[in-house]
Amino acid sequence: HIGQAGIQIGNACWELYCLEHGIQPDGQMPSDKTVGGGDDAFNTFFSETGAGKHVPRAIFVDLEPTVIDEVRTGTYRQLFHPEQLISGKEDAANNFARGHYTIGKEIVDLCLDRIRKLADNCTGLQGFLVFNAVGGGTGSGLGSLLLERLSVDYGKKSKLGFTVYPSPQISTSVVEPYNSVLSTHSLLEHTDVSVLLDNEAIYDICKRSLDIERPTYTNLNRLVSQVISSLTASLKFDGALNVDVTEFQTNLVPYPKIHFMLSSYAPVIS
Repeated sequence: HIGQAGIQIGNACWELYCLEHGIQPDGQMPSDKTVGGGDDAFNTFFSETGAGKHVPRAIFVDLEPTVIDEVRTGTYRQLFHPEQLISGKEDAANNFARGHYTIGKEIVDLCLDRIRKLADNCTGLQGFLVFNAVGGGTGSGLGSLLLERLSVDYGKKSKLGFTVYPSPQISTSVVEPYNSVLSTHSLLEHTDVSVLLDNEAIYDICKRSLDIERPTYTNLNRLVSQVISSLTASLKFDGALNVDVTEFQTNLVPYPKIHFMLSSYAPVIS
């Protein structure tokens, strides 16, 4: 989960996963009979400590601390290990070059080290799910840097991207188009499947289907997390289709470079 958007979508997703599996905000799971291990389907997303605490297999990274501090003090603060939350001192200021070269390269080795620890903890690593937005500086710059480094370190592992693209009507900064173009270059090369999300469409759904007059980011992220959870449901529960991360690529990508998917979700009911 990279940058503010990646982290806030991540918050919504992990909140939903915890609700789906009956995991409490402190990581305890009363319904889990095999304490300290087991190969239940949810163990793809959560690793289990000897004390029976479930920890998300996730890394949150941002170049500035405010958003990650909200995770550190929020409802799910006990869910994550402090090492999973990586924050820098100054942000990328919506600047791809700062996220990719100047500030990003100082933090990327730390991220890869933490990712390596999570990967060592897996019994069979399938691949990576990468959450970021390509409008901001961190999401685009550090996001593409991490993708490039993951391709080097874990060449054969597939990478699924959940990427928020900027939309024409709703813009948070003037330079979004530049950041998107620059990071799309590495998305083309270094992700196997990219699921595109655009805020404008999600706003419209919130207004039209959910009767929310002025949708907040929380509303948007919770809708996005429903979509992502439905897409990855067969990774977390026993199923027949898309059981493996690589299967997404097999089933959805006709030609390696054409791997940008639009997700649709219906019915959306309040």
